[in-house]
Amino acid sequence: MKFSYLNPTQIHFGQGQIAAIANSIAKDQKVLVIYGGGSIKHNGVYDQVKEALKEHQWLEFSGVEPNPTKETLDKAVQIAKEQQVDYVLAVGGGSVIDGSKYVVAAALYNGDGWDILTGQYQVNKALPLGAVLTLPATGSESNAGAVITKAETHDKLPFFAAAVQPQFAVMDPDVMKTLPERQLVNGLVDAFVHICEQYLTNPAGAMVQDGYAEALLKNLVTLANDFDQRDNDQWRANLMWTANQALNGLIGAGVTHDWATHMIGHELTALYGVDHGRSLAIIQPSLLRNQLDVKQAKLEQMGKNVFGLTESEDNSEANDLAERTIQEIEAFYHNLEVATQLTEHDSDKATAIDTIIQQLESHQMIALGEHQAITLKESREILELAVA
Repeated sequence: MKFSYLNPTQIHFGQGQIAAIANSIAKDQKVLVIYGGGSIKHNGVYDQVKEALKEHQWLEFSGVEPNPTKETLDKAVQIAKEQQVDYVLAVGGGSVIDGSKYVVAAALYNGDGWDILTGQYQVNKALPLGAVLTLPATGSESNAGAVITKAETHDKLPFFAAAVQPQFAVMDPDVMKTLPERQLVNGLVDAFVHICEQYLTNPAGAMVQDGYAEALLKNLVTLANDFDQRDNDQWRANLMWTANQALNGLIGAGVTHDWATHMIGHELTALYGVDHGRSLAIIQPSLLRNQLDVKQAKLEQMGKNVFGLTESEDNSEANDLAERTIQEIEAFYHNLEVATQLTEHDSDKATAIDTIIQQLESHQMIALGEHQAITLKESREILELAVA
């Protein structure tokens, strides 16, 4: 293991913590509050934010959609520039926070903000950003990554920059009380795959990272099994904190990452509007089977340490334990009534696969996975297996 790790985001966790905003942003800072479709005005979050900012000068921008688009976010960028905003406060789930990361970076750039996503502009400065998390899933509230969609071309691309990492994040589990069941399910799935992308790679002897990843995975399995307890304060708090820990950089420090499931899944979302978490569940089992030889050791470790599986007595199949682990992963999704095959897209699956492959190629996603061994050929095989 060799790594440098820093997470500078201050977390305010627990009930009533939205009030902490008041002392987290200097009173002389002009604040732009960015949120989504307006649900925060019906669940009390907006009123709490308004109260916390009563001594600040602030304005707001609403309408950030799931899978935030450049087209919408550029309107917020224009406001930030014209109004000379000093600070951005994102109030929402991963989409709003990701979108706000784009805003704080693009607000200090004179060119086209999409240059950030294509790598033509390297972000080294940004407006300061704070976050009030309303939907646990992505961990975006305390990491430096974001994924943005360009609706015009159906492009969905990630960017990473230390400058856009939130300075603070408020995590009050009470805000989850009014979330639709589908969004809670998506959060469970998203967090689960985030962990797998950092864990189901190469055996590295990283006892802390592996052990912590396995603890988080077991948390999510338990929360899924206890989904009927989702109105319980403890259930909400555990999901919110687990999802944060899944992608705050700690379990991924010093170990190999994959992220191929995400890169392929992003195309399903951009092309067909599949919920992000559900796109991952469609792709991941087929990808694991396609890459079984290189992932066998970690799949077996996961089977034993997360799902409590044991070796087959007759050991008739060399990869039997790994395959049974994949079946357990599928069962985790099916228990939440999440599909693991291509279902939410155009009815012509062959054409859909061709289109996805074309998009992967245009985005240079032609060597994915921890070994860069998932070429367009393997991506096609994965998609075909997800249909079979």
